[in-house]
Amino acid sequence: MRSLGFLKYNIQPKVKTSLSEMFRCYKDVMRMFVLLVGPLQLSSYPSIKMIGIRTGLPLPSMWEILAQLTVYFMIEDYTNYWIHRFLHGKWGYENIHRVHHEYSAPIGFAAPYAHWLEVLILGIPTFLGPAIVPGHMITFWLWIALRQIEAIETHSGYDFPWTPTKYIPFYGGADYHDYHHYVGQQSQSNFASVFTYCDYIYGTDKGYRYHKKVLRKLNVQSRIYGTQNGGSYYASTQDLKSQ
Repeated sequence: MRSLGFLKYNIQPKVKTSLSEMFRCYKDVMRMFVLLVGPLQLSSYPSIKMIGIRTGLPLPSMWEILAQLTVYFMIEDYTNYWIHRFLHGKWGYENIHRVHHEYSAPIGFAAPYAHWLEVLILGIPTFLGPAIVPGHMITFWLWIALRQIEAIETHSGYDFPWTPTKYIPFYGGADYHDYHHYVGQQSQSNFASVFTYCDYIYGTDKGYRYHKKVLRKLNVQSRIYGTQNGGSYYASTQDLKSQ
């Protein structure tokens, strides 16, 4: 990655995650998949049939798939937003959500890294869309895959300018969610899982917008006076956590 120039897109370049830390995260996630997620998937067929997801012919049209995926993303994003806000309350954070925030500079493996109860709770928004608007199993599989890919991207720690998600309206992305992890428990900003409109409507993106304003000001000063922002992506920690 260093030879290809990828490190310049690292959002928190000063934070170094060791291979042992990455492996520990990977090991814990795989344990969660094997002991919790896997059994749920293996026993999910009756639930799939009950809510009306079809598994045979005819296959869904492209328009049907796109329409249902849009609904699934909107429903998941809205319900996830409110559950995430609850998890940042004192009880929710200390007893459940703090596990996910062990990585203040997240990595891809940290996307599903969480307390077992949080995995179950946040599974509700994921399955709510298909339960309300059931489609074909192919659409359901595609939805689960895209949601996981999105979660991995937003936790990757890298903000690549060429990612296709840059062209999706109101999409948050890695830069948006990385700020939420950096601020940690004190964060009352950037709760949304995919899009940014809930944070904007309910006023929970003020800290992030302040942070971007400070960065723009520092970048202007750097160009004028030829100084650098100390190599740090983020503004003053105390300033950001007070927002």
